[in-house]
Amino acid sequence: MTALGLAGAWTGGQVTSLARCVLAPNAGPMTLDGTNTWLLLEPGGNQAVVIDPGPADERHLLAVVAAVEAMGARVVQTLLTHRHADHAGGAKRFAELTRAPVRAVDPALRHGDGEGLANGESVEVAGLELRVVGTPGHTSDSLCFLLVEDGAVMTGDTVLGRGTTVIAAPDGRLDDYLESLDRLRELTGSGEIHAVLPGHGPALPDAHAAVSAYLAHRRERLGQVASAVAAGARTAREVVERVYIDVEPSLWPAAEQSVRAQLDFLARHPIE
Repeated sequence: MTALGLAGAWTGGQVTSLARCVLAPNAGPMTLDGTNTWLLLEPGGNQAVVIDPGPADERHLLAVVAAVEAMGARVVQTLLTHRHADHAGGAKRFAELTRAPVRAVDPALRHGDGEGLANGESVEVAGLELRVVGTPGHTSDSLCFLLVEDGAVMTGDTVLGRGTTVIAAPDGRLDDYLESLDRLRELTGSGEIHAVLPGHGPALPDAHAAVSAYLAHRRERLGQVASAVAAGARTAREVVERVYIDVEPSLWPAAEQSVRAQLDFLARHPIE
């Protein structure tokens, strides 16, 4: 479960010198154009890292394997940004297909001899280096990966290429999410990291602007939710009907989840 936004014309492909996206065939209101499975490979290299193999869709998993093989490489590690099935549902089967370990925060999602992942850790494969950034909020196990050589950050569902991320309590917490966005804003502020490679939707060329816009949007929504409650809204649905009029009604059930997270936040951090 990811976005409050509409799908558009994003088809994946080679995005940076190191990163190629194979788009999963699971497009929908909550997944935009589909899940972005990222293949990372040094030019001329033969050892690839895969970020988020995607849903349990055999066609997609085989397409990812074929894309890696077409580049003259093999998968040696698979990393997960978080536990949701549209990103991690195919991980076990992908490990069987590639014989490569799957690494994740959640031990239940590790396969083969895959180890855990922790904030601040570096993952190095044949000259390719990824820095792990803990970014809980969308889920408690959410991670981003800094691909410094490319000047890019792989954000999973923490920052999307279009729309906004659903924070679904109790696993998702707005407190954590805002702190994670602050962390990403600081990391992207120097200009060293300039692009967002998201879990859904197109790559974004200005990472700092994207993260700053996410923070501004969340603060604006919190103010709107607080105002709706002050004006008499008593349930998450009533808040959605007042605040989320710019969102397609078909997405209101997802918006209600985010509102519950916002109400929980405001109960602990009231706006005066």
